[in-house]
Amino acid sequence: MYEDKELQEYRDLLPQPTHFEEGFDWKTIVGAVFIGFLMMPGSMYLQLVIGTGIGPAARWVTIILFAEIAKRSYTELKQQEIFLLYYMAGAALASPFQGLLWNQYLVQSDAARMLGLTEFIPTWVAPPGDAASMVERTFFHRDWLIPILLLVGSQIIQRVDHFGLGYALYRITSDVEKLPFPMAPVGALGTMALAESTEDKQRSWKWRVFSIGGVIGLAFGAVYVLLPTVSGLLFTESIRLIPIPWVELTRHTEEILPAVATGIQLDLGLIFIGMVLPFWAVIGGLVGLLITVIANPFLYEYGILTRWHPGMGTVDTVFANNFDFYMSFGIGLGLSIAFVGIWHVVKSFGKTDGRGSFRNLFHPPPGRGDFNFWISIAIYVFSTTAYVLLCVWLVPNFPWIFFIVYGFLYTPVVSYITARMEGIAGQFISLPLVREASFIAGAKYFGYQGIEIWYAPIPIHNYGKTTVDFREIELTGTSIRGIIKAEIVVFPVVMIASLLFSQFIWQLAPIPSSSYPYAQELWHLQALNTLLMQTSTLEGNSAFFQALSVVYVLTGMGFGVVTYMILAFFGLPVMLVYGVVRGLGQSTPHGMILEVLGAFLGRFFFLKRYGAMWRQYAPVLLAGFSCGMGLMGMFAMGFTLILKSLGRLAY
Repeated sequence: MYEDKELQEYRDLLPQPTHFEEGFDWKTIVGAVFIGFLMMPGSMYLQLVIGTGIGPAARWVTIILFAEIAKRSYTELKQQEIFLLYYMAGAALASPFQGLLWNQYLVQSDAARMLGLTEFIPTWVAPPGDAASMVERTFFHRDWLIPILLLVGSQIIQRVDHFGLGYALYRITSDVEKLPFPMAPVGALGTMALAESTEDKQRSWKWRVFSIGGVIGLAFGAVYVLLPTVSGLLFTESIRLIPIPWVELTRHTEEILPAVATGIQLDLGLIFIGMVLPFWAVIGGLVGLLITVIANPFLYEYGILTRWHPGMGTVDTVFANNFDFYMSFGIGLGLSIAFVGIWHVVKSFGKTDGRGSFRNLFHPPPGRGDFNFWISIAIYVFSTTAYVLLCVWLVPNFPWIFFIVYGFLYTPVVSYITARMEGIAGQFISLPLVREASFIAGAKYFGYQGIEIWYAPIPIHNYGKTTVDFREIELTGTSIRGIIKAEIVVFPVVMIASLLFSQFIWQLAPIPSSSYPYAQELWHLQALNTLLMQTSTLEGNSAFFQALSVVYVLTGMGFGVVTYMILAFFGLPVMLVYGVVRGLGQSTPHGMILEVLGAFLGRFFFLKRYGAMWRQYAPVLLAGFSCGMGLMGMFAMGFTLILKSLGRLAY
């Protein structure tokens, strides 16, 4: 089986640890509170303003702060303590209640009214648009009691479920099959970057590289985030030297490139992301984008892209093209990638070097903190059963047999396929529209009518990515027992902080509105795409069936399979095909230019200058930049909260 040379480079970045520690102590508890109540609001605010949170930034800020406190206390942070802080920061920034902000918009959105779905959205998702709680913009109302309780309950099941089938598959693929997991060292390296700076007397290269990225992030964030926010609070209009989210060019190029969404997103972070991503995956994305730029005018001329018309901007153009062609074509591409992944897995059986024994399931490495394999299976059975019962209660008129098949047949099969693919080639595999197709089958053959099923927490999961998470934990020498304790501590912090700050941000201004430019620009497109699919389970000729074309699905499938075969035949990087699929996805393509620029800078300048060490420099540089951007986001959030609060007090 052919493997990319890039994957081998990533695989060899970190050696296998021989010593494990929990890393859980008072520092991690204080860190969870710090993240939840100081970093989470900034992340939520940035997500609405520019479309990206401060996940990596919050993690790094926490580590830096606690490392400096430790130095001044004449102690140090161990590598495991640093990783646990990093892990808890990621869990604390999940912000589950931010989903309620989306729900309140969806139920009263223009898209829901246009598609005639407003009355069908269940009240356990969000109260009606004319409810008192929606007018007052508050979650602290009895209208939101059931949605909040359902969210908390599903989050509890989800956190417990984390140690179920995903952990079991990690034990099988890592301990028994000895798969290499080539992308796991990339994630582990990022979390370990500051460990040296807390232990050695002279600061390491990681600290210097992180600081360079941090300064760049601070400077760019001051112009991109802080200036528009503060000026909008002080003056009648915001001062935006750099347009958010992008420079719109579609209407200027429509004569020479009809039905093509054009523009450029001037977010400097895209350059750093391009440096970190595998080079051929980025180039594949560019190839896919160029294909759409060339193909769309022909598709428009030959009457395939019929809904596009001159005068449309990016959002309307992308939605119209998706409706006419790219939704069906993308389904076919996704199926081709899934089939390629399954073929890889089938071909790999019996060919893995260094294969272990099934005895390793019950004799894990000492000190790693593993628990009994059968406990993880029991957790999986319990959580899946809980999901099934919850779905039967919420959607009693949908055939319950589907929930059983989701949880106990489809989920373990697709999760194992993905776990092996992650372990062999570092790629995530998913079968597109399995969930959606089953909903449509329930409506067509079992008489179900409605859209409640689209919002139910059905037990259809893919735990393949979880195996990579556990591998990262192992590579940092952190005991799994420390992770379990961290989950127990961080959960109440997440739930309380997320609810409080979701409420506060909603109170500041309607969402979306001019105060939140990214949400104002993109949420309408997201709502259209989401609700279009949901019309398929309603009676009559739904918009989804109007958009779905079997011919285009088969075309996309054939294109994907043929592309992969050509790449494999000539020995070209297989990652290229994954990038092509991403570029053909017809999402907003405006960030691709800077991403490609970053990939070329990394490949042809920095890699030549710094050699193999650049693979380690790039993730740390990106983390530093994210940290700087995150700090500016926190400043912007602070100004907003203070000045808005003062404005309210004045009256």
